[in-house]
This record gives sequence, structure tokens and C-alpha cells, in this order.
Amino acid sequence: MRIVEVRERTAPIASPIANAFIDFSKMTLSLVAVVTDVIRDGKPVIGYGFNSNGRYGQGGLIRERFAPRILEAKPDDLIDSTDENIDPHKVWATMFTNEKPGGHGERSVAIGTIDMAVWDAVAKIAGKPLFLLLSERYGTVANPKVFVYAAGGYYYPGKGLEGLATEMQSYLDRGYNVVKMKIGGAPLADDLKRIEHVLKLLPSGCQLAVDANGRFDLETAVSYAKALREYDLFWYEEAGDPLDYELQEKLAEHYPKPMATGENLFSMQDARNLIRYGGMRKDRDWLQFDCALSYGLVEYLRTLEMLKNYGWSWTRCIPHGGHQMSLNIAAGLGLGGNESYPDLFQPYGGFPDGVKVENGHIVMPELPGIGFEGKSDLIKEMRTLGE
Repeated sequence: MRIVEVRERTAPIASPIANAFIDFSKMTLSLVAVVTDVIRDGKPVIGYGFNSNGRYGQGGLIRERFAPRILEAKPDDLIDSTDENIDPHKVWATMFTNEKPGGHGERSVAIGTIDMAVWDAVAKIAGKPLFLLLSERYGTVANPKVFVYAAGGYYYPGKGLEGLATEMQSYLDRGYNVVKMKIGGAPLADDLKRIEHVLKLLPSGCQLAVDANGRFDLETAVSYAKALREYDLFWYEEAGDPLDYELQEKLAEHYPKPMATGENLFSMQDARNLIRYGGMRKDRDWLQFDCALSYGLVEYLRTLEMLKNYGWSWTRCIPHGGHQMSLNIAAGLGLGGNESYPDLFQPYGGFPDGVKVENGHIVMPELPGIGFEGKSDLIKEMRTLGE
């Protein structure tokens, strides 16, 4: 058993939308296929992966550094001898060979993309959905019912209050009970009008989350906090720079309601610094670490262990990214839920065909691997690379 090829292609996910910090008009991602010599139904087992939106494709790093290390390794060095399957932890260690600690920038995205494809292949070789495989390996109780919220509410030219309301209503109509919109790309007074316009249409039992995408300095973050605390928001997300732990800590003095951050922290060590120094409150705040951007599930498991050591429940984790990999982690390891992009960044976002949102939850289908084969538009794109 061996990995015989790692293929990569940079794919566009461009959109005329913007958050408080960037526009997505030239956004890309890396699509990866990990080809094995294991044969199922007359074809080699292929694992697929891609990186989340917001970080660009990492083709150069994948092709020049990380894929060659996997292919140059002795096949036996990448195998789990206990079940004769590929060992994702050994593959990860091989990719990280000759890498210094620290400086987690773009390489964490490249490794995380390959790591996703490796786990997809491992679960397919085992003939199981990834969430069940994770539950069995790590002694958790799998729950195929996963909370999901609808992320949107971006800024784009010509989109006024009614356009925002129409978008949010469409998410409610599709079964979501938590919706999220962007803030910080307009003056505070204008953002408050946008927020209040959405809040008026939310029925009882539904909530709004807001996301500043790290735009604010402390003074602005506090100004928003003082205004936002008058509303019953699901959370106030990523007010300041993700590495400004002092800002996050001081913000908690002004905002007693739930906050969320972490999607732009790309290692266990950075996540640990947030827990140590960021003033995050384990009884109400949410952690958004995204495995596809932060060295993959192998590193995410280290992050979860760190959280346990600091007394945090894994149910406080709702990953960023809206992809099926995090859905499997949530269902298999007991996270609090997952982000969802019902309309954006397609075909990479969303769920397998036929999966519906009901009262803010979906039920995972029992598809081998991550389940990409169940999403017809996505697997069609993947197969142009893999097969």
C-alpha cells in the first residue's frame, strides 16, 4: 500500500463580494488529489482535499516542497501497521520534515490541504465515513446530527438593505436558525442600520451573528461592542487582528455576551496563546479554528487536546470554512457545529446532494470518506483532477 501520486490544481473561487478587509474578486484555492495503489471497484482509491476560502491557493508549496517529501518516503514509513492503512500522522510528520517551528503562514494551508485528502483516502480505504472512523479511533460518541449556521451578508456594489434582507430570509427559508453577516466595511451607524434591518425579520428562536474579519483597532472594537451589546446576537466575531490577544482580552471587559475568533490562527501554539492570553471565556465564547488552514486534522487533534488540558469543552468549537471535512470532525469528535456557505464559494461549500437543513441542523449521510462523492457538482470538479 502506498501513495503513488499527489496532484494539485489552483482553482478560482472568485466572487464580487467583500468583507471588512478583503474582496474576493481574485480568490483562488488549491484542489488536491492523493492517489493510492489501493483498488476498490476496479479503480484506485483517491482522496481529495482543498483549502478554505480567504487564503489563496498554495500550488507552489505543494508541488515544490510537501508532495515530493511524501513521494520520496519509503512506503512502509507511511503505513499504520495496526490496520494496514495509510497513517495520516506519519504522512504529516513526513511533510513537516526539515521545517522550523514557528512562522505558520502559508505552509499551514498547504499541509492542511494535503492532510484533508489523506484522511479522505484513509476513510475510503477503511470503507467508512470519516466521522465514524474518527469516533472509533478517538473514543468519542459519533453524532451525525450537526448544528450549522449560514454565513453571508457580504458587502458588494448595489446591495442595499433590502438585498441583505432577501439574502438572510433565503437562509431562514432553507432551515437555518442562525445567520451571519459582515460588519466593519461601513461606518458604525450604517452597520447598525444593517443589523437592525436583519433582526426585524428574524422569527422567535433565530439569531444573528456578526463578523468584523479582524478590521478594528481597540477603540473601534470597543465602540462596536458598546452598541452591539444592546442586541441579542449569537456572537461578535473577530473584532481585531487575530494575533492581538491583548485587544481580545480588553474587549471582553466591554462585551459580556458571546464572542468568537480563531479562524486565522494556524497552529496549536497560536491557538494556545489565544486561550492563555486572549481573555476568552469558556462558558460563552466560541473557537473557530479551521483544520483546512491550520496544518490539517493531525494538528487540529493537538489543538483539541490542548483545549481539554485548559478545561475547554470541544462543544465550544464551531470551525470556519463551511466544508465537509469540518462537518465530519464535528460529527465524529463532538464539536459544537460548523459554518456553512449556502450560496458562496461553490462547488466547494455546502452539503452532499439531498442533505437538508432542519431547525439549524443537518444529518450526515453515511458516505465513505469525507463524502465528496455525494455532492455531484463538487465531485465532478474533483474527478477532472483525480481521474
